[in-house]
Amino acid sequence: MIPALILTAGLGTRLRPLSFVRAKAALPVAGEPLVRRILRWLADAGVTDAVLNLHHLPHTLTAEVGDGSDLGIRVRYSWETPVLGSAGGPKRALPILNAPRFLIVNGDTLTDLDLGPVLADHERSGALVTMAVVPNTQPHKYSGLAVDDDDCVTGVVRRGSSEPSHHFFGVQVVEASTFDSVRDDAPSETVGALYPALIASRAGSVRAFRADANYLDIGTAADYLDSCLRIADREGSGTIGRRAQIAADARIERSILWDDVVVEDGTLLRECVVADGVRVPADTSWHGVTLRLATGELAPGERRIGELAIASL
Repeated sequence: MIPALILTAGLGTRLRPLSFVRAKAALPVAGEPLVRRILRWLADAGVTDAVLNLHHLPHTLTAEVGDGSDLGIRVRYSWETPVLGSAGGPKRALPILNAPRFLIVNGDTLTDLDLGPVLADHERSGALVTMAVVPNTQPHKYSGLAVDDDDCVTGVVRRGSSEPSHHFFGVQVVEASTFDSVRDDAPSETVGALYPALIASRAGSVRAFRADANYLDIGTAADYLDSCLRIADREGSGTIGRRAQIAADARIERSILWDDVVVEDGTLLRECVVADGVRVPADTSWHGVTLRLATGELAPGERRIGELAIASL
């Protein structure tokens, strides 16, 4: 099986303030960091080598993944300063991947996609890029890809357009030569710059694989809470992190607690996300908010209450 690059370097701006605490791919999802779920899915598909690109809060990822041996997959790291984007990141990682063809998986992608048919389609077509897509059923929320009858990507359909489009949910197969024109020391994007140039210069070089797959969105803090609760309900897994201390009379309803959280007497948490190391004060009630330690800058909409930074979901 070809190796995989997982894109985990990004700042996670849409996920703030949670991404002030952990890199996006290090967020716990029903008891397990998102990146470990992705790596397990890849290992189950037969992938034996993976690379994570790192920039933002890299220690929160490396501490959870290490060398990947406990997941049955060898993990190595590609470091970026500055963050190099969805095209610059793969370009920087090419020497570590050391393969003519590889997978790229977004670090916020949770899916049950079967990789075998995607790889077979890519090899059969001779394309430079094959992107797994589903119909874009939320054009008010997502931009999409225009795809012709031969499954060639012809362009981008802007969010809010009435034109039919397909949603790329973060899994693609690429040839290493796709990135020949990309500098390895400057930020560069795929869908926004590189892929349109490839499409213009070589018809059929970027293709879509129309997938029948489920995926979950971890785009915003509200999306994250919803996805975590859905997975926890489906798996029967927990939503309370390691070393949590919860008072006997505290009430926790449809909420996510990260590691080392203390919930004091008489507290109510309903549909909240509580980040690492937070002590939730006694006899307080919280609904539909994120709570984190108030260190560093505040995100737009956050307010400081004592030692905590609070934001609405």
